[in-house]
Parts: sequence; C-alpha cells; structure tokens
Amino acid sequence: MSIDAAVLRFAGVMVLLSVVLTAYVSPLFVWFTVFIGLNLLQSSFTGFCPAAMVFRAMGFKKGCAFQ
Repeated sequence: MSIDAAVLRFAGVMVLLSVVLTAYVSPLFVWFTVFIGLNLLQSSFTGFCPAAMVFRAMGFKKGCAFQ
C-alpha cells in the first residue's frame, strides 16, 4: 500500500471515529473533526502531513502526493 492510500484510509477512519465520539460521548469532539479537516486542507497546499511521515517511517512505499 502506498503512503497516499494509507493517509486517506487513516483520515477516513479518524473522521468516522470523531463523528461517533461527537454523537455518543460529547459534542465537543466535533473539534477533533475540525482539526482533521484543517490538517487535510493544509497538507493539500503544503504537501506536509505528519501521518505521511509516520507511514514513511513504517516502510510504506512512496505515492504521488506524499513522497
């Protein structure tokens, strides 16, 4: 699996997790969803993504978006 696919899957899981936490634990978890969205937005402009760095260190192969 490439770093790109891993980042997209990780982001999707985190968004779904934050929605579940918002619905069942506390409405304040909506800020977790906001953080994830902002991180995705800034990475689309800068190419910097902390999750991509972690996946690269774990040995995932390079993709098109995250080298």
